[in-house]
Amino acid sequence: MVGALAYLALTGATVPTQRAFVLTCLVLLAVILHRRVISMALVAWAALAVLVISPQSLLGPSLQLSFAAVIALIAVYEALQERFRQWRTHANFIRRVLIYVTSVGLTTVVDGLATAPFAIYHFNRFAIFGLMANLIAVPVMAMWVMPWAMFVYLLMMVGLESVALVPMGWGIELILSVARAVASLPGSVALVPSFTIWGLTLIAIGGLWLCLWRRRWRLLGVPLIAVGLSSALLQQRPDTLIDDSGRLFAIRDAQGSLRLSSQRVARFTAGQWLRRTAQRESGDWPIAEGSGDRTLRCDVLGCIYRANGHTAALVKYPRALKDDCGAATLIVSTVPVRPYCRSARILIDRFDLWRSGGHAIWLNPDDKIEFRSVASLRGERPWTTNRGR
Repeated sequence: MVGALAYLALTGATVPTQRAFVLTCLVLLAVILHRRVISMALVAWAALAVLVISPQSLLGPSLQLSFAAVIALIAVYEALQERFRQWRTHANFIRRVLIYVTSVGLTTVVDGLATAPFAIYHFNRFAIFGLMANLIAVPVMAMWVMPWAMFVYLLMMVGLESVALVPMGWGIELILSVARAVASLPGSVALVPSFTIWGLTLIAIGGLWLCLWRRRWRLLGVPLIAVGLSSALLQQRPDTLIDDSGRLFAIRDAQGSLRLSSQRVARFTAGQWLRRTAQRESGDWPIAEGSGDRTLRCDVLGCIYRANGHTAALVKYPRALKDDCGAATLIVSTVPVRPYCRSARILIDRFDLWRSGGHAIWLNPDDKIEFRSVASLRGERPWTTNRGR
């Protein structure tokens, strides 16, 4: 336990390391007290300890991915432990190797399925060939890299850690090579649109129901997971997006794809917008008068976007306000708008972006316009300024 605590301090005490430290200490304590080592109760105590130390980690991908994988693996191996015990009884060397390969494959499949919803929600990606990569990477990590890593810490005390770091590096390079090779395969990663918070909540509840119970009613968790996954199809995505600087616009075209006003500014924000809609690149944005289609037309002063019977004006220069304020139901302006726009039901200018951050706008077919800002979703927090108030 003291050694695990030293490792925790050495690696910076990240959430996965905290979880591993708590689990290690609980496992060792269970061994000392002759208790069951691997169980759901063990995971529950580890989760409680991590949340007491870092309660904010509950909403982060690290804790969600870690505990989803551990809970699912314990549930599956609890159900199959008798079968594996029978396979290992009087098994020869070849059979033990096959059992190990089967275990690695099963672990990869279970881990991938358990973490996929959380990975999709946070990163919008799903690895198709994860099983192929792990069948090579996991044995190399367990049988080569980790033993040499132990020697690194032992030899570090006498200044000879390079003796173990070199062969450890060979194993790490092999794992990275496998990862690069698998990632370069066509269709290795699928981009998936994000689903809603309530969808993720249903998936988590359904997954826990499926894993924690041991009787047949545990299968009632499957419909909850299915409904949660389907929320990606039920979610209505915004028609217009504006970043807090007003330099980047995005509109949704007739095919449902996002078009970005620029490929050069606010690249991080642009990448997040595209990733959340499972797009690899943006559609073309009209840059000259007369270009584009009936949905989006632009000139040097700004753009006019039409969707669901609404007309939205994206204004770049004050000269465009005179005409746009008489025709558009939505005005989004990168410059301050002092005069009253008689036609605009919603007006978002440079001051609104400064006070409330980025905006998402829905142009609904029922003649309604909805919008949300970063400030409205974030709320007032002790660490925020009075810009959004």
